[in-house]
Amino acid sequence: MLRWGRGVVLRVAIVGGKLQGVEAAFLAREAGWEVLLVDRKPGLPASGLCHSFYQCDVVKDAPALCQLVEKERVDLIVPALEGTVALRALEKCAGAVGIPLAYDAVAYSVTNSKKRSNHLFEKLGIPLPRSWPQCGLPLMIKPSVSSGSQGVTRIDNEKELSDFVGRVGSGLEDWVLQEYLEGPSYSVEVLGLAGHYTVLQVTELEMDARYDCKRVLAPARVSVLLERQIKDIALTIARGLHLKGIMDVEFVLDRGVLKVFEIDARLPSQTPTAVYMSTGINMLKLLGDIFVKDTLPPVPEVKVARGVVYEHVKISGTSLEILGEHIMTEAGPLEMTTRFFGADVGLSNFNQEQLPLVATLVTSGERLEQAWLGHKRVIENIRDYLEEDGCLEDGSGGVGLAAAPLSRG
Repeated sequence: MLRWGRGVVLRVAIVGGKLQGVEAAFLAREAGWEVLLVDRKPGLPASGLCHSFYQCDVVKDAPALCQLVEKERVDLIVPALEGTVALRALEKCAGAVGIPLAYDAVAYSVTNSKKRSNHLFEKLGIPLPRSWPQCGLPLMIKPSVSSGSQGVTRIDNEKELSDFVGRVGSGLEDWVLQEYLEGPSYSVEVLGLAGHYTVLQVTELEMDARYDCKRVLAPARVSVLLERQIKDIALTIARGLHLKGIMDVEFVLDRGVLKVFEIDARLPSQTPTAVYMSTGINMLKLLGDIFVKDTLPPVPEVKVARGVVYEHVKISGTSLEILGEHIMTEAGPLEMTTRFFGADVGLSNFNQEQLPLVATLVTSGERLEQAWLGHKRVIENIRDYLEEDGCLEDGSGGVGLAAAPLSRG
């Protein structure tokens, strides 16, 4: 099955067309791979970034998936979804046809549950937010099994807490109640194979009002000592999981103490693209090395990383907002454009003529300060164009945006 060699293109099947699928498709194309996307629904964001799309429900029609990946001579299957039933179906299919699946089921079973993750942190001596009722208000309320910011709520007073407990009743066991932390947030990815691990660049996360990540900064604005602490903690967790593949670890710096609030043993969204644009290191290509070549190659030393600002914008009615990645989920097929209003890369639905319009923007510079100045110019360029077009004045349909000067700036 393996045809990955000099002059031959790797063929990857990405299963799942939403945010993880967008991340995987972008990185796969940057690696020069041929991208097949599989999802039970057409018209999803990642479908605009792939070379071919196949509509298939991997749970209800697993035999069709197996036939598809064999017929298309796929070299690697990358799951870009989180449902355990669908993941089990992918495992079964991949095993039946002998195609590598970029997935560590044992590690994922731990990281998919915040309660199991917290138990692992306690076992390894990793600092984590204090749990209620050992902590006071305010609290962060999260479903134990969920993705990203889904279901995350802040509880500020006793009445809100009482209302929440009364509403969920016996289902309280399915939730995690922890202290609310005010400090800056960071993320880092770890890759592992056969007891060997590589920790990549530390990034800084900024959240919107829904506690959804709206912006990634690379590299993170941290001291050498703090960066080392972040990487050491991530390594400890990866060793505790005996990780094969990839995981990300998210931290909050609470009054000088790093506390881990989430881990996920899967290809994350957002940060891999930011790291790639900053360092040139493609996490999906490294995943391919692990699962196709059964090797974890040494990551080249990055002496001078470029500064990167990665963010999401939404134009709706009379406003232009920078919001969390949830705004990209229902965007329809995204198109990739270089020099997008001055950004290095834009992944957007700006080719449509109806609001809302959304875009993921990636802007870089020699240093983070230059990237930040570039980000401000990009936002100004988009705002100026939309005001000229009338969108931000009266909320009209945005007629003419398909012809927007995407190389502007």
